[in-house]
Amino acid sequence: MTLRIGAHLSISGGLLNAIKSIKDKGGNCLQIFSSSPRTWSKSTISRNDITTFLDAKKTSGVDPIFFHALYLINLADPDQTGKKSVEALIHELSLAPQLDVLGSIVHTGSFKNDNKTLSCRDKKNYKTLLTNINSVLENTPGESLLILENAGNRKIGQTIDQLCEIIQDVNNPRIRVCLDTCHLHAAEYDLRSKQNYKRFLDEFDTKIGLDRLEVVHMNDSKDKLGDLRDRHENIGEGYVGVEVFTNFLNDPRTKMIPFIIETPGFDKQGPDKKNLDLLKGFVRE
Repeated sequence: MTLRIGAHLSISGGLLNAIKSIKDKGGNCLQIFSSSPRTWSKSTISRNDITTFLDAKKTSGVDPIFFHALYLINLADPDQTGKKSVEALIHELSLAPQLDVLGSIVHTGSFKNDNKTLSCRDKKNYKTLLTNINSVLENTPGESLLILENAGNRKIGQTIDQLCEIIQDVNNPRIRVCLDTCHLHAAEYDLRSKQNYKRFLDEFDTKIGLDRLEVVHMNDSKDKLGDLRDRHENIGEGYVGVEVFTNFLNDPRTKMIPFIIETPGFDKQGPDKKNLDLLKGFVRE
């Protein structure tokens, strides 16, 4: 199998532009927004645009492609934000199969009036979270994946145990996981040593299952270990440690998982070829 390394890129110039751009940067997988991530507006894509996109995807070999959900999503909100979150994800996961997009990577949100415990099951609005996730899954095509991303701050998914609770309680094979190296670092998972990395991966496999690990976001961090701050940095320019990227890229259990960068770019124009080339340089033959 071919190593899959790509980036989150803008669709401001159109869907086709994102495919062309990732190829120019040397990537072969892709993450995009389906619409503006900071509004509730839903994307409208013509049948002709869908056909053209599918042709370009096939010709380019860019695969897989993921959506990243809106930043506004909060599936634990019992009021209008929760309702709008469900509606937005139903729209996005219904669109995904039409574009041969694997699914949507989601920050599930946060609990209001957090009672400071790390267990999701102790939170006041946990049942709301589960109800909303189930509603999304029940009203979308069976091939669309809902991919939960770990949090680098005090939001839902800060720990592997929190993700485990949600996955167990929803009990649906369409729920998958995206791990972000910056977020893991922020939540005080130190994966620089091979021993720590192996221990973490074993824990993930035992509690969640590596078969549910769908994608890894490869991001460095502007902040120190355990700071609970989600601020991405270019590869090798932050505090995560290149050993973490090397471990993910070379471990037999993870090296074939798609890797996506969400870095600021060395030219501050977003994920770039230099970041992708740095990651490729960590791969051992």
